[in-house]
Amino acid sequence: MTMASLRKTGTESAPQSSQPWLHQEGREIQGFGTVRQFPLGLSYDARLYSCQRLNQILADTQILYALYKKHHWLMRGATFYQLHLLLDKHAGEQVKLIDEVAERIQTLGGIAVGDPRHVAEITRIPRAPNGCEEVPAMLSRLLEAHEMILIDAHDAAARTAEQGDDGTNDLIVSEVIRTNELEAWFLVEHLVDTPLVRA
Repeated sequence: MTMASLRKTGTESAPQSSQPWLHQEGREIQGFGTVRQFPLGLSYDARLYSCQRLNQILADTQILYALYKKHHWLMRGATFYQLHLLLDKHAGEQVKLIDEVAERIQTLGGIAVGDPRHVAEITRIPRAPNGCEEVPAMLSRLLEAHEMILIDAHDAAARTAEQGDDGTNDLIVSEVIRTNELEAWFLVEHLVDTPLVRA
């Protein structure tokens, strides 16, 4: 574009381009397992500890979410419709937890585990088979994952409270524990062998 054509359009600066900058690369500016110094009234050690505990809960919760979606798709039999809807509802609640836990880690100055490959490296929840299991086995697998998260969450809540991190304690108790307890209750009632009607 010439200076004459720039004057005609009323612009004196160089033309702007809307072409995106593709294939960008950069160096890592904060490592996983570290925390930045934020003015939160909490010690470095307390924030680091909370981030470690929260990242374990976060990784396990991401796997539980994935199991819920998988089992939601693979439900079979007479209770298909009810369980298909229930498992999808629980998956949505787990997504909400994932976001809340990740944001708490970031609030503390840490790095939330997010890449599924990294999640798979640190989760404690056993891998499900690639294929489809019977419905009771799928429900049991979900219940076992809930219990693993709950055992860890109860311990993490107590220890973060000891460190003075009331915000993390509140999140774990009010959101993680209560959500997982409620969902476990809904699942376990589907594994009770009771007749639909009395003979």
